[in-house]
Amino acid sequence: MGFSPISLCIYPLFAAPMQDMNEPEVIRTLKLSSGVRIQEIIEGEGRQARDGDYVQVNYVCRRPNGYFVHSTVDQFSGESSPVTLPLDENQIIKGLKDVLTGMKVGGKRRALIPPSVGYINENLKPIPDEFGPRRSLLSHAKEPLIFEVQLLKIL
Repeated sequence: MGFSPISLCIYPLFAAPMQDMNEPEVIRTLKLSSGVRIQEIIEGEGRQARDGDYVQVNYVCRRPNGYFVHSTVDQFSGESSPVTLPLDENQIIKGLKDVLTGMKVGGKRRALIPPSVGYINENLKPIPDEFGPRRSLLSHAKEPLIFEVQLLKIL
């Protein structure tokens, strides 16, 4: 008896065993009434951040075309300089407040923030201290921004 494709159909015990197929993990997007779209990447643990809390976060901010604007994590060394933000829409951009509210420590989210809940005011945080990133961010205030945030602490 020779091994041919036909013999594998007739004698399936010679065929390679089928591996179990797992469903791919799909990251779902939640769209809020403000227009903010959120993807929960890592859920985190503990209590959720609420209005009025101060939170310590790392973030990366990009334009919709993927162009890097600002980050609290150095892309070369990996060192981070977390920022502390109040969950108060009079002090931080409303879209980012929407993203952070309900997050748990250790959680990570990616969000698309429309300009209507973005940098509508130059005094809203987070604003980079460096001139170049600050200018880049504020000159593109009329377009959506993509934030990837990780909640480090609730203070």
